[in-house]
Amino acid sequence: MRNAPPVALTIAGSDSGGGAGIQADLKTFHARGVHGLSAIAAITSQNTRGVTAVHPVPLAHIRSQIAAVFDDFPIGAVKTGMLGSAPIVRLVAREMAARKPAWLVVDPVMIATSGARLLDENAIALLVNELIPLADVLTPNLPEAEALLGYPIRNAKDGTRAGNELRELGAQAVLLKGGHGDGREVVDRYFDARGVMELRHPRLKLEAHGTGCTLASAVAAELAKGQSPRNAVRRAVAYVQRALARGYQPGGAPLRVLAH
Repeated sequence: MRNAPPVALTIAGSDSGGGAGIQADLKTFHARGVHGLSAIAAITSQNTRGVTAVHPVPLAHIRSQIAAVFDDFPIGAVKTGMLGSAPIVRLVAREMAARKPAWLVVDPVMIATSGARLLDENAIALLVNELIPLADVLTPNLPEAEALLGYPIRNAKDGTRAGNELRELGAQAVLLKGGHGDGREVVDRYFDARGVMELRHPRLKLEAHGTGCTLASAVAAELAKGQSPRNAVRRAVAYVQRALARGYQPGGAPLRVLAH
């Protein structure tokens, strides 16, 4: 059909509270004019107060979800989020290596905003060795980058070192998200073969839920629409800032959900 929009796939966990995970990914795809597909890797029980349970989806069913959508849709980009366990990371990495999507955005989701662990410790090595080397854009926040590299990121110099070392893991580009830092500005740093691009914006005085998922999904959506990685990142960061400024508090905890 001539009017069919571009297509993007998210492989991630669900969020029963609707603010992050698969739910945020699909809302972002729709808001960015992209048809969203999903392969659910885990089912969480969560709300704005935290995560109370995580149930991994059986490997055979994750594989069948991925096969079903690849067999039918012209997938322009894939985004991975919460994968939960080492076997799931291995499965997704092998599927992506075999299917070779045009663009792969890897969001190394490890810990929820509430502090709940969303990735097993023994899955980190598989993430580093098998999935990250396939990534066109890797999108860690500061705590995730610290977990991947094994040292604290305290300042801009540490951030530059971290971005370069994350690229050395095999990702074509790294978007090191600065939302967990300090100061009046949030500084997101994008690293690729051309060097470093900094994106600065005022730090809003609020706590939010789902910003990382939304940003990675917005990058994937823009790539599916034909943008270059640098332009995709610029547009995605601007979109998240607008969505965050319009956000709302739907639950009992003082966490904002982005207004897509």
